[in-house]
Amino acid sequence: MKLLKIRKKESEEKKLREILHKVRKIDITTRKMVQEIFSGEYHSVFKGRGMEFSEVREYLPGDDVRSIDWNVTARMGKAFVKMFEEERELTVLIASDMSRSSAFGTRNELKREIAVEISALLAFSAIENSDLVGLLMFTDRVEKFIPPKKGKLHSLRIIRELLGFEPIHEQTDIADALQYLYRLLKHSAIIFVISDFLDTNIKKPLALLAKKHDVIPVVITDPAEHNFSNSGVFILEDAETGEIVEIDTSDRNTTDTFRQETEKEFEQQKKLFASIGIDAVYINTDEDYVKSMEKYFKMRAGKFR
Repeated sequence: MKLLKIRKKESEEKKLREILHKVRKIDITTRKMVQEIFSGEYHSVFKGRGMEFSEVREYLPGDDVRSIDWNVTARMGKAFVKMFEEERELTVLIASDMSRSSAFGTRNELKREIAVEISALLAFSAIENSDLVGLLMFTDRVEKFIPPKKGKLHSLRIIRELLGFEPIHEQTDIADALQYLYRLLKHSAIIFVISDFLDTNIKKPLALLAKKHDVIPVVITDPAEHNFSNSGVFILEDAETGEIVEIDTSDRNTTDTFRQETEKEFEQQKKLFASIGIDAVYINTDEDYVKSMEKYFKMRAGKFR
């Protein structure tokens, strides 16, 4: 019994060392990307909640007369105008799907691994701009919530939690996570929902959340979920339900039907987001997610210019 405890402790310590090594690696890589690429785009996209009073100064020709502070003007005997500055502090919430379907990938990385790296990118972008950042991890229920805070140590904790997290449940219920956030968050926030979105009945809770917050779906997919090459017979197991399906990829009718169905689902997903008026980021595991995120940030920034 004592030997088993020793081995368990050694295994836990090894796992912790591996997680810390990955955290350092992600920290170095992501911080560089944020400084070189994303900092300016992030600030352009997410401008803050409004304007707050800063100070008054003497009126200058060309100033908007609507900004004159009449109380100060009357007291000083000459015109003064109010100065405002952007109220910068934002709350960023990363909602990450940790269900079993996220542990899938046929290319260099699993969907969950990419989700962790994107979460790091978003967390460090928020910290770089002095915003608060929090994390929600969900499966078919909310499994862990880390309240939004500031600071690099807090962002590193978020990455460490994502890397070391072992979900209790395997299936997905995005609607439940969206409803949880709707009840929990009292003030406006930017919510990145990172998932493969292989779920249904999310329109109503997504629309409700989007009325109150800036909701951004980050849809991560794998090429094998859209297309099969001619590689013989595949025995597939649904990661969440355990259902076994046999697919003969040499059968043209089978592969065409599969492709048509996945394309139909993809179009329905895009129409759903469009009907709510939200922009989604689409990321494939065989593509450079940095370019996809940069493209999205530039597109969003263009809307505010």
